[in-house]
Amino acid sequence: MPNRDTLFSAPINKLGDWTFDAQVAEVFPDMIQRSVPGYSNIISMIGMLTERFAQPNSTIYDLGCSLGAATLSMRRHIQVDHCHIIAVDNSSAMVERCRRHIDSFRAETPVQVIEADIRDIDIKNASMVVLNFTLQFLEPDDRQLLLNKICRGMLPGGVLVLSEKFNFADQQIGELLFDMHHDFKRANGYSELEISQKRSMLENVMRTDTVETHKARLHQAGFIHSELWFQCFNFGSLIAIKDGVVR
Repeated sequence: MPNRDTLFSAPINKLGDWTFDAQVAEVFPDMIQRSVPGYSNIISMIGMLTERFAQPNSTIYDLGCSLGAATLSMRRHIQVDHCHIIAVDNSSAMVERCRRHIDSFRAETPVQVIEADIRDIDIKNASMVVLNFTLQFLEPDDRQLLLNKICRGMLPGGVLVLSEKFNFADQQIGELLFDMHHDFKRANGYSELEISQKRSMLENVMRTDTVETHKARLHQAGFIHSELWFQCFNFGSLIAIKDGVVR
């Protein structure tokens, strides 16, 4: 059983900005399952997409890998030769646990876990790239630059999976989905205090975009086809394919 997330169950005198530190890494599996609706579905489907899009002699990138859930899902579904995975995170606590987690499962596909800023990673010969709830933590001005780099480094027919928390141009819909997300967290055992304190810590470090903004960025980066393939409340995932080649 994963460690229970009780980080915000007592009042915190001085709430700083959110960081993916050792405390968060320790309870992250429980936190993500209780906080992000549809997370397990997205992880499972990333594996299924890997079966379709992993190309021989190519690289797969998990940018913002946290504890490696998407990395492991992809590795389990690779069915081609000479394909390897590069998993990247800038949190030393996450990287340390990710390496242990991945090493505990035997598989032929090699995985390299790197502690680095994903903006500094060269994307080369990529058949698949995953940004699973990662882009939202970058400065808005850096998001287009990263997507441009990803598209340039992709092979024809390569796929990008971009999962994010969304905001909405329609205020009434946005408020409804926001409230439904909080209902989801309450149903998973989070108190009003926990919900409020975590939201306050995330305000300055997680800036969300609309689905339309994401699609516009993907198109500008050079992805011919992109579409929302999963959504639950204000969380979801888009898929983008380079050069219009669908495998």
